[in-house]
Amino acid sequence: MNIFTTIVKDKVKSLAIGSFDGIHLGHKKLIDCLDKQGILLIIDKFKGKKLCTNQDKFLLTKKEVLELDFENIKTLDGKEFLQFLKKEFKNLEYIVVGYDFSFGRNRAYKAKDIEILSGIKTIIVDEFSINEIGVHTSLIKEYLKQGNIKKANSFLGRNYNIKGRLIKGQGLGSKELFATLNLECEDYFLPKDGVYATFTKFKNQSYKSVSFIGIRSSDNNFAIESHILEKFDDKLNLCEILELEFVDYIRENQKFENLNKLKNQISKDIQKAKEILKDKNER
Repeated sequence: MNIFTTIVKDKVKSLAIGSFDGIHLGHKKLIDCLDKQGILLIIDKFKGKKLCTNQDKFLLTKKEVLELDFENIKTLDGKEFLQFLKKEFKNLEYIVVGYDFSFGRNRAYKAKDIEILSGIKTIIVDEFSINEIGVHTSLIKEYLKQGNIKKANSFLGRNYNIKGRLIKGQGLGSKELFATLNLECEDYFLPKDGVYATFTKFKNQSYKSVSFIGIRSSDNNFAIESHILEKFDDKLNLCEILELEFVDYIRENQKFENLNKLKNQISKDIQKAKEILKDKNER
């Protein structure tokens, strides 16, 4: 059991169990059922890029986060898994799960079996839908892959964001084009390559920006770059953590014959981003 924060397990009376990737509006319905000291018990066998880290989950929910290593529990049958929970959380009073939750070896048991097998009170939360479409992490990822940021954000209930380290760029932007901050992002699921209206956050401040994801025309390397649209005086050091919050998709990547054409297009992107962000605040 990987304890993300210092937690007194004997004080835990309620658990919400799931992967909680993205902490979308459906997840929030489960989290709302927890008591004040309820925690998120993360069980996630997915090894690819995710919509948020465990630290993000803590920051978004203000709930303690515990992660169970799936490899260590996948051989347990349903009753053994529940006995394990009762042993770890001696004062556990109830469990919260989604309608499609399954557990035990080969996912043989369903949400309704928790109370039958263990006697632990179980709250089963129905599917959460928007316009009759079920809100699920997989669908949010699909919207992001399509560049449909507005739809993804509506399912998340917030603007999708990623975090990354500030790295050294080409130096071409500040000399020939527009100065950019360059991010290295290894942990997060990235939306479709293209240009976006964004907020860029660092040192507890948020700035309107236009951002690029994809293969640069200038050197054919992959990059995540952000041009700040507002004045800022902060001196940033390499490896500082920056956060990029996506508001809307502006255009697909294009190949440019020369720097003049690229510069003209970036000027148009800047104007478009300013229009989109004019009346917007970070979420």
